[in-house]
Amino acid sequence: MIRKALILAAGKGNRMWPLTENRPKPLLPVAGKCIIEKQIIELKKAGVKEVNVLIGYKMNKISDKLGNGDAFGLKINYVVQEEQKGTGHAVNQMKDKISEPFYCLNGDTIINQNNIQKLLDNKEHLVMMTTEVNDGSNFGAVESKKGYLISIKEKGVSGKASINAGIYLFNSGIFKALANIKKSIRGEYELTDALESIASEVRVVKYEGFWKDIGSPWDLLTANEKEINNVEEKNEGIIEENVTLNGTARIGKGTILKSGTYIEGSVWIGDNCVVGPNAYLRNGTVLCGYNKVGASSEVKNSILMEGAKAPHHNYVGDSILGENCNLGSGTKIANLRLDKSDIIVVHRGKRVNTQRRKLGAIIGDDTKTGINASINSGTILGSNVKIGPSAIVSGTYESQSTVI
Repeated sequence: MIRKALILAAGKGNRMWPLTENRPKPLLPVAGKCIIEKQIIELKKAGVKEVNVLIGYKMNKISDKLGNGDAFGLKINYVVQEEQKGTGHAVNQMKDKISEPFYCLNGDTIINQNNIQKLLDNKEHLVMMTTEVNDGSNFGAVESKKGYLISIKEKGVSGKASINAGIYLFNSGIFKALANIKKSIRGEYELTDALESIASEVRVVKYEGFWKDIGSPWDLLTANEKEINNVEEKNEGIIEENVTLNGTARIGKGTILKSGTYIEGSVWIGDNCVVGPNAYLRNGTVLCGYNKVGASSEVKNSILMEGAKAPHHNYVGDSILGENCNLGSGTKIANLRLDKSDIIVVHRGKRVNTQRRKLGAIIGDDTKTGINASINSGTILGSNVKIGPSAIVSGTYESQSTVI
């Protein structure tokens, strides 16, 4: 039994802009729970008693959310990484704090108990998990032979590849390896460099089942689409007459489903939400709490963070709305190109193929739209953006922008 774990949660997550402008990436929601909450729940199932969370960027938000671990039935400690100098530097923060074998997870991966158990089967070794992807160009490719590591190549391997899944089982040997590495060409101390330096001692185990590196905002939707299927039906709210539940819905405390509302597929509705009258929630919808989806509004396969509202005659498809966003009456968010090709976005100054045929908008916190605004597929809006009435919006707008 492995009693302890380390979750690397100190980074800013620049690639997740605008969603990480006001929160660390591990606090982003997937199927109603934060990524890091899901990790802790699975670690608990695997027998872990103590989780060390490495924090840095907006650290208080993580500690405030997770507390001391009582809510999860284990102990949570926090270790501060004052400067983010790479994953190797991150793990090395534990060298004087942990002496027994421990699990180590990147704070942005979806895991499950079964794969953690696979690590345990090799507990006498240093172990890293790999997974197969169809396009390895954005990942470091892992080469192994007879179950042991040979090398970890730099990003840029096109086509199918075996990549690092960001899930490990370490012992004290990792700290000895970390003591001997130098800064990479990126100017960081890389965990992969340490592993490669002792490759013959590192077991490689294949991850089985759904795995997703949540490295871009639209990846959050993909993870949500998969994880929403695990939602358990539960009703702690109020359901008025003439509401149709055609699927599996989790309905939180203080939430009201008003007459004429239709819910289809797997849907997660948090606490203190108002849905309806005559609203339509479709499969994959997550309302994180204090949301309003009002009269004649439709939400499909989207995440509305706390306080976000689509209150009057809105359509929201395959989108993410940040905290306290408000869509003016009649605002529609398109999610499909007329030619039905992959959605291309401009993100952090680069054109990116999202490899999604359906993608609406990624919207930061506190953004507001006027009545009858139209937001085209693949639009990215930063935090506190103002969209004028009847505006037609495409492309990417930085935070604090105004679009008339």
